Amino acid sequence: MKTVIHVNQHKIKANKKVSLEDAEPVLTVKTYKDNRYASEAIIRDGDGNEVARIVYRPHKPLSCGAHCWIETQLDVDVR
Repeated sequence: MKTVIHVNQHKIKANKKVSLEDAEPVLTVKTYKDNRYASEAIIRDGDGNEVARIVYRPHKPLSCGAHCWIETQLDVDVR
């Protein structure tokens, strides 16, 4: 089943104006069946091993200022 993970930049901007408790999830994990909302999404292979993680941390951004990013321990091909 195809899954699309959408990062909602409008919610990232809106969350800057509210407290951490009131911040809304910025990730939407979509399939043909449903939409799920989260602040962190873990991508797993067929054996259940984590291959990547999408992280949203408005209270602790990266040094470059990013609030949402993807982390992986695997090699990444860039094209």
